[in-house]
Amino acid sequence: MGTILKDMRHVQWHELRHAQGSASQVPGLLSRIAWGDSESAEDALSELRLWIAAMSVFDATVATVPFLWELAAMETVKDRAGVLGLLRTILAHGHAHHPEWARDAHLAVLAGRQTAERLAVDGDPEVRKAAGQLLAALGGHVCETCPPE
Repeated sequence: MGTILKDMRHVQWHELRHAQGSASQVPGLLSRIAWGDSESAEDALSELRLWIAAMSVFDATVATVPFLWELAAMETVKDRAGVLGLLRTILAHGHAHHPEWARDAHLAVLAGRQTAERLAVDGDPEVRKAAGQLLAALGGHVCETCPPE
């Protein structure tokens, strides 16, 4: 597994939930995003988006966000702009019955501001654009579940 995603093994994924049930498959998706070819990485990112952020966020979303920041920062990841877009999607969603999941997911996204700032000057124009959009969302983030800064 190398140094990227090495802390994934410390998460009890089988105890976490996403939109389709147990989050035990999330590490495999993150690995495909990290090391897969373009098509495999894109498919995994699309599937992950449906599971952890399409309409609501979940406790699995909270656990996944730090790894998404890690992937966004790795130049070898095929769709870093897509990863940044997923982080922006997470910031835009909540959970009607579990506001603590939304708060924790949003705070995890907000915690990556420095990485987004660094990516806003990345050599890849798609990454720069996605990072700029995410920074705008971070700067304008206001929701009822997050404590005011």
